[in-house]
Amino acid sequence: MSWINKDWSLIGTQGGGYEWVDRDDFRVTETRLLRDVGTVGEVHDDLKRAEDNLLITGDSGDVLRSLTRLPEFAEKYRGKVKLVYIDPPFNTGEAFVNYDDGLEHSVWLGLMRDRLTMLRDLLAEDGSMWVHLDDAEMAYCRVLLDEIFGRNAFVATVVWQKRTTRDNRAAFSASQDYIFVYSPAGPSRWKNVRNRLVDSGEFSNPDNDPRGPWRSVPMSAQAGHATANQFYDITTPTGAVHSPPPGRAWTYSRERFEELREQDMIYWPKKGDGKPRLKRFPSEDDGLVPFTLWLASEVGSNPEGKRESARLFGDGEAFDTPKPERLLQQIIHVASEPGDIVLDCFGGSGTTAAVAHKMGRRWVTAEQKSRTVRNFMRPRLEKVVNGEDTGGVTAAVGWEKGGGFRQLEVAPSMYERLGDRVLLAPWVEGDAFAEAACVQIPGFELDPSAELPFVGHKGRQRLAVVDGLVSEGTVQSIVEALNANESVLIVAKSYLREAASLLEKLSPGSRIKKAPQDLLNMKGRVLR
Repeated sequence: MSWINKDWSLIGTQGGGYEWVDRDDFRVTETRLLRDVGTVGEVHDDLKRAEDNLLITGDSGDVLRSLTRLPEFAEKYRGKVKLVYIDPPFNTGEAFVNYDDGLEHSVWLGLMRDRLTMLRDLLAEDGSMWVHLDDAEMAYCRVLLDEIFGRNAFVATVVWQKRTTRDNRAAFSASQDYIFVYSPAGPSRWKNVRNRLVDSGEFSNPDNDPRGPWRSVPMSAQAGHATANQFYDITTPTGAVHSPPPGRAWTYSRERFEELREQDMIYWPKKGDGKPRLKRFPSEDDGLVPFTLWLASEVGSNPEGKRESARLFGDGEAFDTPKPERLLQQIIHVASEPGDIVLDCFGGSGTTAAVAHKMGRRWVTAEQKSRTVRNFMRPRLEKVVNGEDTGGVTAAVGWEKGGGFRQLEVAPSMYERLGDRVLLAPWVEGDAFAEAACVQIPGFELDPSAELPFVGHKGRQRLAVVDGLVSEGTVQSIVEALNANESVLIVAKSYLREAASLLEKLSPGSRIKKAPQDLLNMKGRVLR
């Protein structure tokens, strides 16, 4: 699939829009720091530490780059996220109170391509990606997902009945959304790790079976997959004789059927005249394979989500288009287990994180607008942690309170443009300069315990960051601090030519690089 500026990347602008730039532009290649804002909650027996759950304020692209590149987070999340659910802007052209849902088509595709590519790097091999859209862009996104994940990764398209009332203003009244499900493992392998749905059918005990209540299920299977010993006649207790239904075979061989009869596992309907059915007890029920059609009566609707938001924040403050908690409950149940990581980088009102927390999953969620985080996400998640959210799926999943989360924000760029020049931003000094410089260099790991000017390492190469001028004396002291067989990469705001020459002489293979010029010229490659 092609679109205008496909070979370019998108960056957010201060006005809330987007700008096409070269993929090597520093605003694309830069890895932003994630700054701590605070922590909510404490350690809880049923959940991991509060730090295992992240609420991040910032553009989703910057957030995903940081999660995939910053060693602190990459080690924990890269290739380890079990479920990614995203509800991105549908690109309907409408403007809502809390977000703008109207992007030029190629801008929308570029934005999604960049984010889906980074999400793929975070997803576990047996994890799954769920992308929620409506008619506006869903056909194009399906092709985009095929391009990024491969067509073999496609699992299903879930159709969700989002409303049950009719909109008489439209040519057709849209009642459904689409959720694409992809997995790197492919459908045949992913089905072995996904969960089935709880079968809520009724159990009873009409024959006073000492094993307790049961229900019956058919005992026939498709004939095309059957063996010869699955075709035979069965005589009921009343003497009626039954062959398998047309085009079908009995589920079990005659020998196995007789064993089940001896174990009182066969139910004979119609007072003993009917075809045999198998007794199924609750402990033996392995659940139902999910349908691709999810009805509002089963997983909720948009109006239900709106009512949940109104209960949390009041009618006048309700979020515009929140998804119902029951919808996320079903997705999270099917695609993950307690303790798994669930990620949503278009956090909105925080439904994904709230339901994941209640269900005992670890979670990461991000939202670009600080107002939305301040007014909706943090208050909502605080209510969940404190046991003050009694609505949604709280009672159904048995949630009370506990756990917590760590709140972060994407740091501003370490660079600023002045005409045709790119300079270091004023805040990039001291420890901030050391940390920001280190994370721009692929392969280097930040070492908080190191003594300045050393800040990181990569194998036997150490990283020293100098907030100022590197002189010959600076080089002498740095080299003297190296261990045997170690080299050093020095990043400084300036250096003397004589200092660079001395470093080459004292420690062959070591280099000095100047910030920001040399960092900008990296373009994602290791400095040499």
